[in-house]
Amino acid sequence: MKHFEEELEELKNRLLEMAGLVESAVYRSVAAVVEKDPDQAQQVLKNEARINQMEIENDELTTRLLATQQPMAVDMRFLTAALKINSDLERMGDLAVTIVERALSLMREPVIRPEIDIPQLAKLSESMIRKSLDAFVRRDPEMARSVLLADDAVDSLRDAIYEQLIEFMKQEPENVRPGVNLMFVARNLERLADHATNIAEVVLFLVQGVDVRHHAEVRE
Repeated sequence: MKHFEEELEELKNRLLEMAGLVESAVYRSVAAVVEKDPDQAQQVLKNEARINQMEIENDELTTRLLATQQPMAVDMRFLTAALKINSDLERMGDLAVTIVERALSLMREPVIRPEIDIPQLAKLSESMIRKSLDAFVRRDPEMARSVLLADDAVDSLRDAIYEQLIEFMKQEPENVRPGVNLMFVARNLERLADHATNIAEVVLFLVQGVDVRHHAEVRE
């Protein structure tokens, strides 16, 4: 039988493996949109089942450790954090698939210029994802706080993209279908950033035992 500490390390490593798959899925989903690359899209769809299976296995392992090991405070916080991060990672994988579905539609539609702002929004979201996961690995509260502070920039850029797209759809009827698809892409990129924020909040709970879900003290 494995020692409790070994199982905790296994859980951490499994979460990091899942995180790597999710980061790759997000990157590929954006490439599918921007480059109109069906190969990138298919790779995301191919890996979806693996991410979902890892979510189930990680959840089962975490639940078993909570039920059988009677962990002390620090380990209890880690296991609680693991459950939340596991769920966020699975949802991020789902969002990457949703972006790919929009990308496949966009490949059959006319190109409209506001697409150029999607890579910038993707860059911000991907940076938040990467930093939130790095904060988890390093147990770095300052890096986690930097993720929370970046959230407003993502919201602002998403709103700017919406405004651009609405104007383009007003100007040309043929822009409506691709415009709507790009609005959904922007929305899903913003939701990815929200999940990165969730992970950052979990890191602060894990490291400092504080609940910052409303971010009040972060912005002071």
